[in-house]
Amino acid sequence: MRLSRYFMPILKENPKEAEIVSHRLMLRAGMIRQQSQGIYSWLPLGKRVLDKVNAVIREEQNRAGAIELSMPTLQSAELWQESGRYDAYGKEMLRIKDRQERPMLYGPTNEEMVTDIFRASVKSYKDLPLNLYHIQLKFRDEIRPRFGTMRSREFMMKDAYSFDLTREAAEHSYNKMFAAYLRTFDRLGLRAIPMRADTGPIGGNLSHEFIILADTGESEVFCHKDFVGFDIPGERTDFDSVEGLQAIFDKWTSLYAATSEMHDEAAFNAIPEGERLSARGIEVGHIFYFGTKYSEPMGAKVQGPDGKEHFVHMGSYGIGPTRLVPAIIEASHDDNGIIWPASVAPFDVVVINMKAGDEACDDTCELIYAALTKAGKDVLYDDTDDRAGTKFATADLIGVPLQIIAGPRAVANGEVEVKDRKTGARETMTIEAAINRFVA
Repeated sequence: MRLSRYFMPILKENPKEAEIVSHRLMLRAGMIRQQSQGIYSWLPLGKRVLDKVNAVIREEQNRAGAIELSMPTLQSAELWQESGRYDAYGKEMLRIKDRQERPMLYGPTNEEMVTDIFRASVKSYKDLPLNLYHIQLKFRDEIRPRFGTMRSREFMMKDAYSFDLTREAAEHSYNKMFAAYLRTFDRLGLRAIPMRADTGPIGGNLSHEFIILADTGESEVFCHKDFVGFDIPGERTDFDSVEGLQAIFDKWTSLYAATSEMHDEAAFNAIPEGERLSARGIEVGHIFYFGTKYSEPMGAKVQGPDGKEHFVHMGSYGIGPTRLVPAIIEASHDDNGIIWPASVAPFDVVVINMKAGDEACDDTCELIYAALTKAGKDVLYDDTDDRAGTKFATADLIGVPLQIIAGPRAVANGEVEVKDRKTGARETMTIEAAINRFVA
């Protein structure tokens, strides 16, 4: 992508409305634009990051055996009246009517709709276990949207829903998502700690929030500091192994960890003082097991091996991609801008032409740009005629992991400079070596 032809409206000044680092940097880098209170457009740079976050989420959901579908954003109120949540949910739900005066709602979550899909199609225990997920925009009319897309009214959610014959099988499905979430956040460059949490309007009696520690977190969290060093489940994790996944769950719940709503001061104080960790946290995922809370009122039953009908046991599992993007920035930035993990960076490398219009610099940058693009890399080529300082500031602000800098003197010697955005380390190498570094 040539920067001269790309839409990336950089802001030079810090926006006054931005209260936290991630909101400020996302606006300055031209990633998002506010359309109304708590509602944002994702501009091209931001959407590239969001798409890569979603790709990681999809890979780990698929690895754990979940199956993707797509459900509509508008839902019939009848389904929610069946479950008993239509009146109980609160003012966060946007209730509307169509032209026939039928009550509808803009879905804040999809337990009812997915249960309706299930009950219409699945009749036998032989079709279980089943886990269905989608990634979709949702709406909750937050009383105080703030911090940009960290807490917005319209947001993107990956929500998965599991169906099992028994509680034991449902707990195995819960453990699958538990392990998958640990892997997902690790791949996004985050250390997420699962903490006992309130089930809220979703319901149920087993729930964990996945929290990353950050000074700008919305709530106080409490945990044992050893969580920071726990090993993440590996790529070869067997998601069919009941014992293996239970061992992962047991390890990651063996020490004290709780959000403020579930905090037990006495239990926390029982931890040796040097091993206690009290901090601010950002919720990036939430999982629930709620048994037959929805299947019973909505008649979601299957025939069991005993020939009798049984209400299925369910769970739901949410990750907010539009919340994850600012969470990653909160965890990875410096005074100059964003520092993206390679897994979600909008571009793999930025090629900076220090003197656009100079034949040697132009030819060198075109050669590198073509070679890296052919090798399947996402490349941003800064071919603008901006000053060197502006080019460097832009590259640092948008956080691309690696920069290839081509200036007249270096190019005259057949060399370029490669800069690591995270460490700031610079290395001069031949043009061929620079290309080989990225395509090897």
